[in-house]
Amino acid sequence: MRFAAAYSFCGCAFAGFRMVSMQPLVIAGRAFQSRLIVGTGKYKDGAETQAAIEASGAEMVTVAVRRVNLDRTTESLLDFIDPRRYFLLPNTAGCYTADEAIRAARLGREVGLSDWVKIEVIGDLKTLYPDVQATVEATRVLVKEGFTVLPYTSDDIVFARRLIDVGAAAVMPLGAPIGTGVGIANLHNLRMMRELITEVPLVVDAGLGTASDAALAMELGFDAVLLNTAIAAASDPILMAEAMQHAVLAGRQAFLAGRMPRKLYATASSPLEGISR
Repeated sequence: MRFAAAYSFCGCAFAGFRMVSMQPLVIAGRAFQSRLIVGTGKYKDGAETQAAIEASGAEMVTVAVRRVNLDRTTESLLDFIDPRRYFLLPNTAGCYTADEAIRAARLGREVGLSDWVKIEVIGDLKTLYPDVQATVEATRVLVKEGFTVLPYTSDDIVFARRLIDVGAAAVMPLGAPIGTGVGIANLHNLRMMRELITEVPLVVDAGLGTASDAALAMELGFDAVLLNTAIAAASDPILMAEAMQHAVLAGRQAFLAGRMPRKLYATASSPLEGISR
């Protein structure tokens, strides 16, 4: 399916823009048209959060179970996210043991958020690196309890495989430490992971800082990107959210199109044969 659109810039209209619709992102049998997943932390208020989510075009939105008012007796972040429009993905941010993460996931399900969960077990306070052993254990327990588990993990392919072995529905390696905005810190490891793991979707989660970082992740062939601070900490979060939407789409299209080979020497764009002399 293709469609045309007209855009205006500085009063001038640009027509004929074509977009090729992408195959949906499918996780655990559920399809999502958007390959951008967004978080809900660090915004100045609920209204800004709502506007940024809308501008991002995301369908899946992640919320920290331990950081939202679940009883809804006072204003809650959940008041600004329409569950009929967005798929809520509870996460276990702020948990430092497998047991804490398991309890948070159960709480999210009990209050009706979802039986999906993004498992996050932090192993180091300074770097916020994941405790991968605890993440594997929490994933194993929750999968047995019927949860669809999407674990945040390191870029270690061995632990990625262990997460798949215990039933993870997707694997979400960090691009860089949470909130740093440095982009993809270990390109080589992520390239290897993308090449060697094809059983489940791979989602780059954390550390991205701007639209080009998201585009690069998608150009590497990752199935989706999850980010929060890159949007919330931007000078204009709404505009950055829109930029991320376009970056993820552009990166995916570039991956599917296939980049030209890199060459050591120059090659003329126009053939030399037939040039009048």
